[in-house]
Amino acid sequence: MLFSSRLSNHQARKKYIFFFLQLGGVHQAVARSSTASSCQTTKMGVSSYPLLEKWQQSHDSWLLRFGLPTDQKFLGTDPMLPTCISVHHDSSLLDKDNNKDGLLKKSYSPISHPAKEHTFDLLVKAYTPVPGGGVGDAICNLQVGQSLVGKLKAERLVHGSPLIGKRWNRIGLVAGGTGIAPLIQLARIILEDPTDDTKVYLLSINRNEHDILMRKEIDQLAKDHPNRLNVSYSLTGKNVRSDWEGYIGRGSVDMAKNALPPPSSSYGKTTMIFVCGTDGFRDMWAGSIARAPPLPDGSKGPKIQGDLLGVLKEAGY
Repeated sequence: MLFSSRLSNHQARKKYIFFFLQLGGVHQAVARSSTASSCQTTKMGVSSYPLLEKWQQSHDSWLLRFGLPTDQKFLGTDPMLPTCISVHHDSSLLDKDNNKDGLLKKSYSPISHPAKEHTFDLLVKAYTPVPGGGVGDAICNLQVGQSLVGKLKAERLVHGSPLIGKRWNRIGLVAGGTGIAPLIQLARIILEDPTDDTKVYLLSINRNEHDILMRKEIDQLAKDHPNRLNVSYSLTGKNVRSDWEGYIGRGSVDMAKNALPPPSSSYGKTTMIFVCGTDGFRDMWAGSIARAPPLPDGSKGPKIQGDLLGVLKEAGY
């Protein structure tokens, strides 16, 4: 997973982008001047994680629970920091020109709280395998007892710190489809800490009502934290039922103003917005990413968020 200091990148088969934006005043100016920090692998090495249980979430998405190695209590190094795992898959549909060793890698953020002991849960969509892809499909087709092979990725920096809780007064989470996965983990870290009073605004955007992933879990979180979590849904499909009470559309200024927290204010209230979805979804909501200058060794510079554009800018953020 790749992050900039404003926005971050969660890579998947459809190039899902996970990025964040500090809104308002000085914070926004700082964000523009900062560069990306990649989610590098740790020294823990590659491990095998046995599949313990699996549940079908939609016609092409699965919730899978994996066990940790016997000597490992938590997936990450700190039970209060978000986690990210690079799944390794040896695909027979390999594009030999681009990946000669046959190893495909794809990053996933667990939906479970990082303090969950001995197991972690992944939400995975089974995209139809194509040359150079097929990791999600391979994971979804694992049977109980078989193992996922992967490597824990490094702590992700948000404005110079991996901490999420107790940093902002309000957090907005904008999810497109399976982009809900890393955002659920963030919500749980904040909401399940009784000493954290941050308010969370979650906007989940899907094609059809039956495509809304994790809806049962999201609604339960809202019931458990009625004063701290505000949940909104929006549908983009053509056949939305007439009594649908949520939003309609992929995103708009009105939707942003009503479903998300207001920008950071001059009287001390701070806001952070996280967006996770495809490239097009990210571009529409907040603009595209760019490259920082090349590194001293001549390699490409890290990906960074470009100028704020799209719905968020139009909404006054």
